[in-house]
Amino acid sequence: MWSDRIFGLVVTLVALAYVASATQIPTSFLADPVGPKTFPILVGSIAALCGIVVVLRPDPNPDWPALKTLSALFAAVLVLIAYAYALKPMGFIIPTAITAAILSNQIAPHPRRAMLAGIGLSVGLFVLFKFALGLGLVAFPKGWIG
Repeated sequence: MWSDRIFGLVVTLVALAYVASATQIPTSFLADPVGPKTFPILVGSIAALCGIVVVLRPDPNPDWPALKTLSALFAAVLVLIAYAYALKPMGFIIPTAITAAILSNQIAPHPRRAMLAGIGLSVGLFVLFKFALGLGLVAFPKGWIG
């Protein structure tokens, strides 16, 4: 029970820090009516609420995952951190394809299928974000485009 309460407290504190940092996002003069702060504040608020629920209603007998599962989760976190740092210098498509392929391979270890899933997700998400949602994504490193 204590492990759940500690986890819930950590989630709540991190979520509140996330909300506090989201309030520091500068607002552009061309922003939409909702603004850039709304979504991060909403996500952080829901995460804080979930953390509070875990603190107040912990599982009486939690089952911790096996060491293999914990190491897979740790590897996924490292891959996502590397992805965040690779986006700006490498563009969207290459880091997204690599990250999606690695995570897909963790879910179902079929390297060829994981590679195809990574490429498909990368290109599909780029088209969706760039053209359907109008985000200013860069597909490849700036030196490649010219």
